[in-house]
Amino acid sequence: MDEKLYQLALTFTPGIGDVLIKQLISYCGSASGVFKSNTVKLTRIPGIGDVIAYNIQHHQKSSLEKAEQELRLIEKKPVQILFYTDANYPDRLKQHYDSPALLYYHGNADLNAARTIGIVGTRQATEYGKAATEDIIRDLQKYSPLVISGLAYGIDIAAHRACLKYQVPTLGVMATGLDIIYPSSHQKTAEAMIEQGGLLTENCFGSKPDGPRFPARNRIIAGMSDALIVVEAAAKGGALITAEFANNYHKDVLAVPGDMNRPTSAGCNKLIQKNKAVIYTDIGALLELLNWEEGAINAKGAFTSKTRTSGSSQQDNNRPFLAEGLIFTEEESQVIALLRTQNEMLMDELSWKSQIPVNRMASLLLNLEFQGIVKALPGKKFVLN
Repeated sequence: MDEKLYQLALTFTPGIGDVLIKQLISYCGSASGVFKSNTVKLTRIPGIGDVIAYNIQHHQKSSLEKAEQELRLIEKKPVQILFYTDANYPDRLKQHYDSPALLYYHGNADLNAARTIGIVGTRQATEYGKAATEDIIRDLQKYSPLVISGLAYGIDIAAHRACLKYQVPTLGVMATGLDIIYPSSHQKTAEAMIEQGGLLTENCFGSKPDGPRFPARNRIIAGMSDALIVVEAAAKGGALITAEFANNYHKDVLAVPGDMNRPTSAGCNKLIQKNKAVIYTDIGALLELLNWEEGAINAKGAFTSKTRTSGSSQQDNNRPFLAEGLIFTEEESQVIALLRTQNEMLMDELSWKSQIPVNRMASLLLNLEFQGIVKALPGKKFVLN
């Protein structure tokens, strides 16, 4: 719990966001190590200047006091706090540089479920949209995915309620603290979801539904989903923001087409028109993208059928990678998977995206270079051979 205290304290330190927290941990080894580092060491870390170093040193007492207050609230509730270095932090989310450094979770769903689907849409859902949502959930039932949405009015709450009806685990990602259900009319649904899924947020207790928290919430939905289905969306709105995040994260996006004269279908039709989404007409479109087969998950949550070969690559990052007779460690496999996503990457970038300390990353890259898997470029950049 001492380390949890320091992890929480980092999130309460002025001027430090998710990316800088990961950068600090990468160089200092732990949250407590950040606070124990002197100003000289801190300012040598890329991205950490005099102001951030000052905030860490001189706001340490107040940050720890806030963290202690937060821990006392957490201890009164069956809530988990998940730091990005924890084993049960969502692996899919961990791959993205802007993922939350810390999450609050209340529920019983596996956040690293073998299959996940995000479902989002307009708050002004029509009967067509609600019916389409229920049809999707009913068809997904036999594949046992974790269905993720945002607990909002319209398509989001329709997805959650359909999951409860068909006994599909469902996760609500919130733009508030866990102690504030927004909108309040969804309180009973949220309580039922805790027993058949869960509630997840990056916001501390007492956080209200302020505007900027909603787009931030959307990146979590996109980051945790193997594929995102947009059921209904206006020409502008949160659902399209979530789709944009999903596309940027190289996730598969599908959109349910609708009447060209219906405003709530304008966003979906545009996504399809701009080739930013695959048209969703039935479950077959999703199965083809993800290579799912009914009942094809073993007791450990791994696929026993062929796995997907496009879109997000995080599903294989934590398994030994076999190539040309070579077997790599989990950490080496993670580095290889990251390098597959871009032509070249800096060692520092590899370090913070994988949460592997820089000194350890240097050793891994050297070993992979000796094996002919990666190639070093000027400026501490690396590419796959």
